[in-house]
Amino acid sequence: MQAPTLTDTQEAVGQRRRHISQRTLWQEIRANIWSYIYVTPMVVLLLVFVVYPIFASLGYTFYQWNGIGDPSNYVGLDNFVRVIHDSFFWGAFLHTLVYTVVLVPIQLALALALALVLNNPKLRFASFYRSVYFIPAVTSPAVIAVVIQLIFSNLGDNVNQLLANLHITREHIDWLGDPRFALGLIIGIGIWNTLGYNLVYFLAGLQTIPGELYEAARIDGANSFGRFFYITIPMLRAVGLVIVILAILGSLQVFDLVLVLTDGGPYSATEVVNTYIYHQAFGGSARAGVQPNVGFASAASFFYGLILLGLSVAQVLIFRYINRQRAVERGQ
Repeated sequence: MQAPTLTDTQEAVGQRRRHISQRTLWQEIRANIWSYIYVTPMVVLLLVFVVYPIFASLGYTFYQWNGIGDPSNYVGLDNFVRVIHDSFFWGAFLHTLVYTVVLVPIQLALALALALVLNNPKLRFASFYRSVYFIPAVTSPAVIAVVIQLIFSNLGDNVNQLLANLHITREHIDWLGDPRFALGLIIGIGIWNTLGYNLVYFLAGLQTIPGELYEAARIDGANSFGRFFYITIPMLRAVGLVIVILAILGSLQVFDLVLVLTDGGPYSATEVVNTYIYHQAFGGSARAGVQPNVGFASAASFFYGLILLGLSVAQVLIFRYINRQRAVERGQ
């Protein structure tokens, strides 16, 4: 019996692809029925707990409502107008922006550096180190905030004394009660808390780079910096784009860490947009006199969602423009 040739194999693959492309939608679903069954619970939960609440709360934006009973005080678009003209909202947005602008570059640089070290096949106990760095990412930020509060409540004076002995500070610092330092401390904790996610993403990206490229570069005399800038960075560009977008969107949604640590205080110095929305919906905040108004909070939430959507689209367009410019330069 004659063995199949390469041409026969290619024709068989082509026929199979044409057969698959000619399937109807129902035939495609039947062919992959178990895949759809596996994802059905996730889709149902997403629709019930994410998609439906988003559209259901849209109707509340047109009412002034404290969350008790049925909304009846129709105000139209006044809630959106109030959000746009509310200086406290824009102050919270500025704090969120500062948190993002400082956290994302530092965290991504640290994550990439650690990923390069942990991806070294010669490193012993690499799996252990990966677990150590990833544990904070799977720990609830609320739990982390409670632990940090206890640490500074019991050891804050010792930290201040150590800094004074090292001639770093000359005064006692109330880390969570001083508007000058509270947001910076939250940013530092946030970097540590979510570092593990980006570390895993970079590790996954590094493991897709063929080792032959590094070997060829070594033979050509490229040093470590050359291999990093001319092989690692270009090969990580696609996954790096996704990592940057996810990191920015995740940091713009910071909430529970701030709520538990400072509740937006002191003097609204750490109020971010999500804690601002929470305080508007349920009342009580670092700013006295805030009464519950679910309609206003819903309007603020939708308005902030539009801002995030705009930023996401802008990021994608900017990165695409940069990639096109680089492609043109390479073509020249």
